[in-house]
Amino acid sequence: MYDLIIIGGGPAGYLAAERAGHAGMAVCLFEKNAIGGVCLNEGCIPSKALLNSAKIYEHARDGRKYGVLAENVLIDQKAVVLRRGKVVRTLVAGVSSTLKRLGVAVVKEAAVVRGRVEGGFAVTAGRQDYEAKRLLIAAGSVAVVPPIPGVRENLGGFVLTNREVLELPEIPKDFVIVGGGVIGLEMAAYYAVAGSRVTVVEMLDHIAGPTDREISTMLRKEYAKRGVDFRLSAKVVAVEPGKVVCEADGKTFEIPADKVLLSIGRRAATEGIGLENIGIATERGVVLTDEQCRTNVENVYAAGDCIGKVMLAHTAYREAEVAVNTMLGKKDRMRYNANPSVIYTHPEVATVGMTEEEAVAAGVDFEVKKLSMRFSGRFIAENEGADGLCKMLIHKKHRNILGVHMIGNASSEVVWGAALMIEQELRVKDAKEIIFP
Repeated sequence: MYDLIIIGGGPAGYLAAERAGHAGMAVCLFEKNAIGGVCLNEGCIPSKALLNSAKIYEHARDGRKYGVLAENVLIDQKAVVLRRGKVVRTLVAGVSSTLKRLGVAVVKEAAVVRGRVEGGFAVTAGRQDYEAKRLLIAAGSVAVVPPIPGVRENLGGFVLTNREVLELPEIPKDFVIVGGGVIGLEMAAYYAVAGSRVTVVEMLDHIAGPTDREISTMLRKEYAKRGVDFRLSAKVVAVEPGKVVCEADGKTFEIPADKVLLSIGRRAATEGIGLENIGIATERGVVLTDEQCRTNVENVYAAGDCIGKVMLAHTAYREAEVAVNTMLGKKDRMRYNANPSVIYTHPEVATVGMTEEEAVAAGVDFEVKKLSMRFSGRFIAENEGADGLCKMLIHKKHRNILGVHMIGNASSEVVWGAALMIEQELRVKDAKEIIFP
């Protein structure tokens, strides 16, 4: 009998396996696809590889303003995709090597919780049974596929999910993205630079979901400069080869499309893994957990996208740590008030803590301080002709920092510092005493 069985080999699953293995626990990890899950194989990492190629291309193409001359600068899509695969393989190999070194048993099969046994739980994978004292559910998430006419019929061909969009051998001429969240925006950024005519269709009146509204508006304007067309407050009513049919303000219109990307969100991948066999409480497929990542069943934990709190890989890491620490009897708990989020486009967007909209809704007495990114010497040196914004929310009475929201390159590199300020409830005067390079 293992000390711990983990279902799912994405960030939450493999990081939990590493932490538990390091602590001396006997661990068995089940992953039906590839170690690393969506993040390493078809999400965070491969998308960043594509975006980095786009940034290099833009620098080369526009190098004249930096004193660098280049001719016939092109994106070689096949080479970009090949490099994406190399990056993924390198990281997956690293994770697999670490798990092997820590003695974690990895089973590349779909696992189903069969029920309880004396002293623990039973899991079936393939035709074999496994038992463990504890379970960690880290089943991840899958792309939402809406019931729009023509979507399922063309899925994997004319209609793409986050998986297929990373493997296109050629740049589509007309590319329609359904959904203006992080996935859609990052792919819009890449394909617009690579040469597509990109149209983003979003049901809301803004892009980037819960991102601070002022920041998301600035980002939309930057995208528009690069030729991205936004159709806000609009919904897709049908998808047909060569076009997408939309509706807005009671009127129907068509957008030409060689490819269509679905990026309207993700849902917990908890169907068919047997949670009902041991009475795990769920809500619309999401596993319900407390601050220690415990479910309603003793010795069963859950972490990552399947608990539906914040669907980000770095958040899943922390949830995995909290779950394992709780198993080991160490005092720990999840806190989501200082959870950073980054959109790795050009320009980058990084945000952590409360937005203005959230602070108003919560009735918090706050003030806002703003500063142009052009006050940074590095920003001016590296971003010719560009501007950006750093926006801070401060509690009026206590003077602690509630939120920091930035648009401008290098935001991703400094947002962790803002997260630390919020996590530690630093006041403005405390932050002023920190020496920043």
